[in-house]
Amino acid sequence: MRIPNYTILYVNDPLRSAAFYSRLLWKQPVAVSPTFCLFELDSGLMLGLWSKHTVEPAATVTGGGSEVGFAVASNEAVEAIYNDWVTWGMTIVQRPIEMDFGFTFVALDPDNHRLRVFALTEEEAGEPDTEIESPALI
Repeated sequence: MRIPNYTILYVNDPLRSAAFYSRLLWKQPVAVSPTFCLFELDSGLMLGLWSKHTVEPAATVTGGGSEVGFAVASNEAVEAIYNDWVTWGMTIVQRPIEMDFGFTFVALDPDNHRLRVFALTEEEAGEPDTEIESPALI
């Protein structure tokens, strides 16, 4: 099975964004250059911050076209992170709210990438009813 293990965000200034994400993720990047910075997350996912001015082929969509999600264990954890991020001066575009999947809020990074923090409802957090079958290889 092929498992995606890199997420790349196109940013205006990778060094500025790396400073932002260092605080947010409580870790330092494993690679730093003026055009690209890379974080290795505890889950194994690699988060890259690539200059939107140098990515090839040129990016047609930048911040706001998708979300980076942060699943947490409880509504209280959602509230605690929300309060931290407000104190840090982050832009909040959705205050904590109960939605059909759980309790959530959304903030923006310096390039307007959406950062969603959420705690799933008990129903959503349970085992899925069906497995997704992998597509046949062509």
